[in-house]
Amino acid sequence: MQARRRTNANSESVDNYLKAILSLGGPESESRRVTSTSLAERLQVAPASITNMLQKLAAAAEPLVEYERHRGVKLSPSGKRRALEIVRHHRLIETFLYKILDYPIEEVHDEAERLEHFISERFEERIAAKLGNPKIDPHGHFIPTMEGKMPKQASIRLTDVVKGGTFVIDSVDDRDARTLRLLEAAGIKAGAKLKVKPRTASQGYSVSIGRSAKTLDLSREVAGEIRIIP
Repeated sequence: MQARRRTNANSESVDNYLKAILSLGGPESESRRVTSTSLAERLQVAPASITNMLQKLAAAAEPLVEYERHRGVKLSPSGKRRALEIVRHHRLIETFLYKILDYPIEEVHDEAERLEHFISERFEERIAAKLGNPKIDPHGHFIPTMEGKMPKQASIRLTDVVKGGTFVIDSVDDRDARTLRLLEAAGIKAGAKLKVKPRTASQGYSVSIGRSAKTLDLSREVAGEIRIIP
């Protein structure tokens, strides 16, 4: 990846837009467009500001997005490379903070959000080497490679399960520190075995962890932050 240092608020804002588009559109989905409305909800920005920024990103000398009004936006190849670089920075920093500096799991996301824009390629390489070139971050998310490749995600969201069954937690969303702390305290973390009870339209999501007989009831919002595999 190309070495860069980002040292101003504008470049940080661009990075955050690109990461949000990558997350909402899916790293493996080149053709899946993201609506301005969903982007505004994710970034907590007014729709008019979203439109203005997307137009700027699309009109740059090296466009970072492909944007059409009323059709949404997707990352250009350059935009996707840049987004994956920032995601790699973020997840390497999270792993370093958690494994080397003993940060609590619920604190690493916000700290990495502040640092991800500024580290050099050399620093990135040193962190990766120190950690043994990890492929997974503390939340169970894949870390993009140095070449900007992301393994295909085979997991599904807990909200996609209807009939129930036994699964392994693949990853847990790290954006909400309070929710992450509560899930971690309940044993809901990457690698844990999760038993899901069949649900009806009127029910939430009832689960148990490992061999525990204790049932936990999760809201749809919280269940949507958990990805599982059979």
